[in-house]
Amino acid sequence: MSWQPADDPKPGDAYACGAIETVIMPRARDLGGFEVRRALPSAQRQMVGPFIFWDQMGPAEFLLGQGMDVRPHPHIGLATVTYLFDGEVMHRDSLGTEIPIRPGELNLMTAGKGIVHSERTGQEARAVGAKLYGIQSWVALPQSDEEGEPAFVHYAADQLPMIDASGVTLRLIAGEALGHRSPVQSPMAMIYADARLQAGASVPFDPTYEERGLYTVSGVIEIAGDRFGPGQLLVFRPGDRITIRAAEPARFMLLGGEPMDGPRYIWWNFVSSRKDRIEQAKADWSRGRFDSVPGETEFIPLPDSGPKVASYP
Repeated sequence: MSWQPADDPKPGDAYACGAIETVIMPRARDLGGFEVRRALPSAQRQMVGPFIFWDQMGPAEFLLGQGMDVRPHPHIGLATVTYLFDGEVMHRDSLGTEIPIRPGELNLMTAGKGIVHSERTGQEARAVGAKLYGIQSWVALPQSDEEGEPAFVHYAADQLPMIDASGVTLRLIAGEALGHRSPVQSPMAMIYADARLQAGASVPFDPTYEERGLYTVSGVIEIAGDRFGPGQLLVFRPGDRITIRAAEPARFMLLGGEPMDGPRYIWWNFVSSRKDRIEQAKADWSRGRFDSVPGETEFIPLPDSGPKVASYP
C-alpha cells in the first residue's frame, strides 16, 4: 500500500489496566472506493517492535467491474506484510512476481535496497463484485538488511500453524505463541497472529517479545476489566503477562517484536535508518532508476508535497 497522509484523531479516555501503555484510535482516509484506518505511525506511538505502518483496509464491497487499483510504487528498507480477512488482491512486483493473495494467506515482500509493486483487484473478482477487508502492514528491516536484495515469499493458509482449543482459534502468521512457531522466516524478531475467540473464551499474550500490541477487528474484548470494541490498537507495557477475554465473539490481531536497532526515518513509501538514503530513493524514483513491474504501464509519481521525513521512534 502506498502512504497517503491522514490526521491523527484526539486521544481517548485513560484506561484502568496498568498493563496498557496507550490506546490508539486509527484515523480514517478514503482512498477512492474504499476506506483505510491507519493506526501506525501515529502521534502516540510510531512503532510496535518492527511494525512501522498499520492500515486496516475496508471492509469494502465494490460495484461490478470496479475494485482496488494501487498503481506501481516503490519501497526501500522495509518488508510489506499483507493479510486478508475477505476478498482478493493481485500482487505484481518488479521481480516478476504475479500472485493473488486470499484470506488466511501471507504475502511477504522484502524491499531491501529497492522494489516496485502494484496491488489491484483481479478481473475475475471484478466480474462478480469484489470485496476487500484485511491488514496492510510494514515492518522496518534491521540495518544489516536495509540494503539487501529485494525478495518475495508467499505462504498459503495451510502453511501457517492453526491453534484450535477451548474456544480459541489462532492462526500464527509469524513468530511464536502458545508453544507453536510459524515457518515464516524474517530478519526481525516479531510476533504476528490472527485470533478469534468465542464469547467467554480467553487467551494469554505472554511477554516473549518486549514490544507488543493488539488490534481489535470485531466484537468486544476485555482485559483486566476494561472493554474494547473494534478498530483500536492497544499497546502494552513490557514484561506484563496479558490475558485477553472475549466479552462476545471477537477477532483481533496480535503484533510486536523486539525494539529496532536504532531510529528510523520514513517519508512516503521509504523507510531507512539514514535520512540521506531516503533522499537518494526520492531522486531515484523521480528519475526512473527503479526497476519496473512487468505488464504495468502506470505508476504513482513522487509527491510534490507530502509528509516530511519523520524519525521513529
